[in-house]
Amino acid sequence: MATELVPQIDKNAAFLTLELDWLYRLIELRLRLYFDHEPPAEAFTDIMPPALSQPSSYSDFVLTNKLGTAERMILILSLAPHLKPELLDAFYTRNTTYDKKFTEFGGIVTSTAGFIPTIQTALFLWAGSDLKLRFQCYEFLGAEQTLVKLRLINLINENRFEPVSNSMLQMASDYTEYFISGQWKNPGHNENFPAKQITTQLTWDDVIHSEASKEGIEEIKDWVENSKTVLNLKGLQKRLKPGYKTLFYGPPGTGKTLTAALLGKMTGHDVYRIDLSLITSRYIGETEKKLSKVFDQAENRDWILFFDEADALFGKRTDISSSNDRFANQEVAYLLQRIEDHNGVVILASNLKDNIDKAFLRRFQSVIYFPVPGIQERYLLWKESFPGDMMPAKDVDLYALSEKYTIAGGSIVNVVRYCCLMAVKNKQKDISMQLIETGIKKELQKEGILF
Repeated sequence: MATELVPQIDKNAAFLTLELDWLYRLIELRLRLYFDHEPPAEAFTDIMPPALSQPSSYSDFVLTNKLGTAERMILILSLAPHLKPELLDAFYTRNTTYDKKFTEFGGIVTSTAGFIPTIQTALFLWAGSDLKLRFQCYEFLGAEQTLVKLRLINLINENRFEPVSNSMLQMASDYTEYFISGQWKNPGHNENFPAKQITTQLTWDDVIHSEASKEGIEEIKDWVENSKTVLNLKGLQKRLKPGYKTLFYGPPGTGKTLTAALLGKMTGHDVYRIDLSLITSRYIGETEKKLSKVFDQAENRDWILFFDEADALFGKRTDISSSNDRFANQEVAYLLQRIEDHNGVVILASNLKDNIDKAFLRRFQSVIYFPVPGIQERYLLWKESFPGDMMPAKDVDLYALSEKYTIAGGSIVNVVRYCCLMAVKNKQKDISMQLIETGIKKELQKEGILF
């Protein structure tokens, strides 16, 4: 375990110990009241949660999201199976009259995880049999309420014939990790999360953009850094949606993916590239389900979502000539709505703007063109791409090279990689013009261009 995490873990453990003790006292008193066992003198509402003055990831979250006492109770109840499952053992009490568990306690009993609380458990713990209090508590589990809206707690009901109150309170694994370690755990790249984090060691100084591209990129950076302040301006939050959507378009190798990674690096936001091979499906409705998993996890996490080769998902809708066309158009409409409602930054990348459905473009905040660099930009790219200990030979004219060959930055990097590999293999101290042109020839042939 990294030593720098230990102090934060200590703080988290100290506060969660207090919060779990509060939950234990609530359970004990509720059961005493329910069974008419001489309850303590204090009333249920007198058992106050711990003060939030003690710093921890958990207390910071409660403060930031202004959670009330009932919401805190639901939150720690959902977290208890992960941290101290024995606190819930009291709910195993059986009803001897009917020789079964008490229905009013709710909960799902598993052979491995023990007692998993349900909505019914939370309602009973907070309100007993008081219907008015139960209704008030139930409201905190609505789709637009903090705990559910942030996807912090998932309401799982695998049997559609079961009452809603039998839905399990499942704490999201990334929040569990955050409350324990203070660090957000990056989700794994798999079918349940078909996206992969992209990073770069480069800086803005290593990238050559046109002036028009620079302005558009700077606007995205400004939004990421200042959007919360802008949205808090009086009356503006009602008119603006919190997210930012943009299209990067231009030929391959012009820096679209690198720019997305740099935006994340320079603003301190994780960037996830959506894996279209895991997203797209020939089965009706499957693409929407898979994409939903990405948006659900990204909601309120300040991630930047990057869709490379986006026309595979967001291409033009077709005239309806079959049921497949109708479903394909419904899929595009769903994607459009989901992107529009997302509260983070979404970047679509495509080689051609015309490949993207115009309904998307009308709702985007910016459309940024990444052209093949001009002669001066190509010269700077050539000059900056060679490593300091493997430079071109003295007779290599990089400016003349830039004038002669119109290739993108990604291709230039591929040429330099090839040249360095061949130079090292042949124990050469520098890179000849002949070797550079051989590398360029290989790149042009990939694009079907005769050298």
